[in-house]
Amino acid sequence: MIDSRRTGQHRVYCAGPLFNQAERDEMTAIADCLCDFGCEVYLPHRDGMEFRFIHAELIDRGWAAPQAAQFLHAAIFALDVYQLVEECDCMVWNLNGRTPDEGAVSEAAMAWTLGKPLVAFKEDVRTLIAGRDNPLLVGMVDFQTVDTIAKIPGGLSRAIQNAESKPLSLEQISKPMQRAVGQGSLLWSAMQEASAQGNDSVLADIVSELFAPQEGSV
Repeated sequence: MIDSRRTGQHRVYCAGPLFNQAERDEMTAIADCLCDFGCEVYLPHRDGMEFRFIHAELIDRGWAAPQAAQFLHAAIFALDVYQLVEECDCMVWNLNGRTPDEGAVSEAAMAWTLGKPLVAFKEDVRTLIAGRDNPLLVGMVDFQTVDTIAKIPGGLSRAIQNAESKPLSLEQISKPMQRAVGQGSLLWSAMQEASAQGNDSVLADIVSELFAPQEGSV
């Protein structure tokens, strides 16, 4: 799970839909293509945590499903924000789907605001605006997308080369985002321990320790 396949100069955050096996397979294919090109990647469902598995562990420990979901969502949010802000220097965004994945849209908006190179991939012909994509989405990639996975590395290289300024530093981002980065950093550090890798039970321990409400606080 923690193998981020660090093999190259740039570390890429891969954002997109992950709610069924076909979507996860497509995201893995994108990550593999980038690795073959010499990039490092962060793929949330592989290198981070999968909600469904950790949630089940927390419920088995006696947490009510809604409460477990609430603090697990906080953990996943902090982890992904940390990766996007601190660990990754660019992003590939999968726009496929009847509508774009909401989480990936938020991640793309953060990457764009941070000033990180951003590439959008879309081979899906479905749109909601007479054959065009929402301008508030594709405007973040200068209204250009790539339509095959094989074209993603080249598009990313161009985005990196054309970057007009350095991304915002940690000190330049908002205080709420700084707090999320700090929480995500603690979580990621704990996840790097050998005992946590691929072990949903240990991951549930870490999430509970760092994010679960303390007795008397609810």
